[in-house]
Amino acid sequence: QVQLVESGGGLVQAGGSLRLSCLASGRTSSMDYMYWYRQAPGKGREYVAEIRRSDGHIDYADSVKGRFTISEDNAKNTVYLQMNNLKPDDTAVYYCNAEGVGADYWGQGTQVTVSS
Repeated sequence: QVQLVESGGGLVQAGGSLRLSCLASGRTSSMDYMYWYRQAPGKGREYVAEIRRSDGHIDYADSVKGRFTISEDNAKNTVYLQMNNLKPDDTAVYYCNAEGVGADYWGQGTQVTVSS
């Protein structure tokens, strides 16, 4: 079992920055991919970014490319999402997701609200 806890959300003005954290516990060694997703009110869950723990491969959704950075601190079992130049359209609940072979785990989400 893997447990994920997101933190770092809050209210920020457009153009501001936030850093989200996802603390992982349990059998984290079995999870090779870590993802960030977000879900805005009335919309489906949207892919944001990913990091492959085995080799550090990183990718982003086009909507956040150049503004967001995903990273990992293995010693702290934590994945981060640094969000810069935030826009009102970034307002959503942000979730981290851990995937391995035949397994898929989600955190509880953290709210990010960007005011114009």
